[in-house]
Amino acid sequence: MPYLDRDGDVFVLYLGNEGQTDSENRFHPDWIDAIHAKLDEVEAAEGPAALVTVATGKFFSNGLDTDWLFGNMDRMHWYLDRVHTVFSRLLAFEMPTVAALNGHAFGAGAMLATSHDFRVMRSDRGYWCLPEVHLGMPFTVAMNALVTERLTNQVALEAMTTGRRYSAADAIAAGIVDEAAEADGVLAAAVARAAALTGNRKPNLPVIKRALHGRALAGLNTPTTPENLAFGS
Repeated sequence: MPYLDRDGDVFVLYLGNEGQTDSENRFHPDWIDAIHAKLDEVEAAEGPAALVTVATGKFFSNGLDTDWLFGNMDRMHWYLDRVHTVFSRLLAFEMPTVAALNGHAFGAGAMLATSHDFRVMRSDRGYWCLPEVHLGMPFTVAMNALVTERLTNQVALEAMTTGRRYSAADAIAAGIVDEAAEADGVLAAAVARAAALTGNRKPNLPVIKRALHGRALAGLNTPTTPENLAFGS
């Protein structure tokens, strides 16, 4: 389960269990609940602050928990709407946010990274990728809104229709991430970027973010229904 650490005024949210390096950090419903609980803790702190999210091992996040999803298809729409709440919450979070991509960010994991203000990606290994086209899975209205509003149209088209795996260098060139760092320096680079922004935690920051991301947030708040989602179509 996710856990919190702190480096000065920067909260560091680890996406997996402490000491566990083989977790794929998939969006299980319990994991989603735990993420929201940790974000509640961060928001409850007073004063200057910023948030960094990171994981350990091979994955930042490998996306949807497909084992749970395909075992609970009667709850599919509820589940996907819960996934979307993580993206919308981070997109308008009340303090600066930085994703430290220590490893692969696939599918919903790539969208999780894209929901942050900034991204630092490991330079020597790991990919940012939207593999849905290869899996026969469409994007929900909410996911489509997030990706197409956060990326340029041509980059979104390439990422969504080809399933390209972007290395750090490719992702920087495409505007998907902002910075690359060596393996041992990803978290430190993300924390340094976040620390420089902690003073921007003011009441007007989420107001600015909500206006800036208005169309993406409107899409993320669109309920998933049979009409806008059909797996395998």
